[in-house]
Amino acid sequence: MIAEAGLAALWLAAAFALVQLVLAWGAARAGTSARSEHDERQSFSSEEEKNGASTSSARTTSGGAAPMTALRRIALVQGLLALLSFVLLIALFVRSDMSVVLVAENSHSLKPMIYKVAGAWGNHEGSMLLWVTVLAAAGAGVAMFERRLAVGTLAATLGAQAAIGLGFYAFLAFASNPFVRLDPAAPDGRGLNPLLQDPGLAFHPPTLYLGYVGLSVAFSFAVGALLMRDVGPAFAKAMRPWVLAAWIFLTIGITAGSYWAYYELGWGGWWFWDPVENASLMPWLAATALLHSVTVLATRDGLRAWTLMLALVAFAMSMIGTFLVRSGILVSVHAFAVDPTRGTFILALLGIYIGGALALFGARVGTITQGSTFQLVSREGALVLNNLLLSVILGVVFIGTLYPLAAQAAGVQLSIGAPFFNKALVPVALALAVATAAGPLLRWRRDNMNALAKRALVPAAAAGGAFAVIFALVGGAHFVSVLAIALAVGLGVASVVPVVRRNLRRTPLHVWGMVIAHLGVAVSIAGMAADSAFKTERLAAISVGQNVTVGPFRVTLADVHPAIGPNWSALEARLQVRRGDGEMFELFPQQRFFSTPPTNTNEAAITTLLDGQLYTVLGQGDAQGRWQIRLWWKPFVTLIWLGGGLIALGGLLALIGRVRRERRADAEAEE
Repeated sequence: MIAEAGLAALWLAAAFALVQLVLAWGAARAGTSARSEHDERQSFSSEEEKNGASTSSARTTSGGAAPMTALRRIALVQGLLALLSFVLLIALFVRSDMSVVLVAENSHSLKPMIYKVAGAWGNHEGSMLLWVTVLAAAGAGVAMFERRLAVGTLAATLGAQAAIGLGFYAFLAFASNPFVRLDPAAPDGRGLNPLLQDPGLAFHPPTLYLGYVGLSVAFSFAVGALLMRDVGPAFAKAMRPWVLAAWIFLTIGITAGSYWAYYELGWGGWWFWDPVENASLMPWLAATALLHSVTVLATRDGLRAWTLMLALVAFAMSMIGTFLVRSGILVSVHAFAVDPTRGTFILALLGIYIGGALALFGARVGTITQGSTFQLVSREGALVLNNLLLSVILGVVFIGTLYPLAAQAAGVQLSIGAPFFNKALVPVALALAVATAAGPLLRWRRDNMNALAKRALVPAAAAGGAFAVIFALVGGAHFVSVLAIALAVGLGVASVVPVVRRNLRRTPLHVWGMVIAHLGVAVSIAGMAADSAFKTERLAAISVGQNVTVGPFRVTLADVHPAIGPNWSALEARLQVRRGDGEMFELFPQQRFFSTPPTNTNEAAITTLLDGQLYTVLGQGDAQGRWQIRLWWKPFVTLIWLGGGLIALGGLLALIGRVRRERRADAEAEE
């Protein structure tokens, strides 16, 4: 009965989404009428009333109170029902109910519990139910906690969120039902893909989905604002926490996914420019631009149209990412090859939602007032430049990812990989680092180049000094990487300027968040450049007792022996490693063999030191008793993920600081 209850909860959630859409239409109309009546009354009110004696407004009018109360409750119930459906799906996996097709195909009774639970979303149908659950929960959160928007705008926002939900409920009900029964029940399941049986990856998809679907809220806010012609600081302040939260989760998800691929897949790299990797990068790039833009709108009432467009683009990128991963057109560890008709369904939803929103934007953009203006040399100007460069990077990644798929559809086989992306993006990324460094050094509204030059003197000197020292040590063979490290040093120094100028104890938490996030960007850039320029690799076939050197390490193959795990067997090498005259330590790379489903994997053995990582992989043996050993010495590679963690931490501090500040302001306004 658990499967039937889960399906019933899913259908009820869809029904409530439909009711929510209808109620939102009524509440939006009521809010529009109330605002019109308020504006008409204001036009005849006395000067005293205009200045604040009259407090009735579209935000508090009783005309929209009753529909909005019902709308908020309906959104909450829809979110709870979707959550119940997903919890029941997890229960089926925990119980190893092999009478459900999804469980039989993606789990096994002997799997460790963490992988039974992760199996609930480690497949197409379950991952889409997770998508809908997060979507409904986000809508419920907006309904319950948002109090700053006008009634009509909030109603239109909740209506847009319900419309998105309806499309995905239909997708689950008619194309990807996760609760289909299997008769007769299977004696046991096929098991979860062994490459996905990793604690880090078990939590990687949920974080990405929280980011993907969090952008749906920004999309809904933008659609609501366009429908009601209500674009201004209040709208931006309401949307900003959702954008920031989505961006944090995307940052965590991408960072964790990168490190998982690095240590699990055994090829020694941290980013392959795989289309599925790019599917998560594209929404992050758009969300980063949106985050900067919505901050300008919230604090300075600028970039109104730009903010709306970025909100639509960011969700469009998350929809495209969903299409790439769930359509079956890609073969990847991360992708699920499914019936192409499901991809057509998702593509149709993308066309309806994104096409409709862009049409609405085109129709209404002429009615959006410009907002406040600013000089080109200003912090707003730097943020615009920042966003333009991010958009260029997004465009290159978008074309490089989708063009091969379009060519394949036309019968032409081609691939676009790291050489293209590196050559196209590195110059833009370096320019972006300079723009990011300049932003905190500039004043709002207007500034001048002479003042900027004075403030940039210390960061520029730090960058120049770093370049000179590193160039003297390594020469010109890695000029671009050395330049990138120098710019990272300059960016890091420029990042701390906003707090150095202030009283540290009085510096707002959101400013600390900005500083730490920008510092994280600098740290990641330094790690990427160091890995690109200074890593060394060695592939050797050696017998037991022989050794091979890589970088400053001498590695000896001591033996190869069998090993047993909870649901796998393995051949494990014992490598004895010594750095110079230092103490010896051991590493144990493996070749693992899984029986359910039958799969072979390489498990790298990695040691982390202060100045980098030694990465080792065991390959195949031959008839002469030799074993392939692949080794990498990767100086300062850990800075990549340390920087990602700092970026996410900075975002979290900024989110907490912004929410605290706005709640305090709301409380003071009520008093």
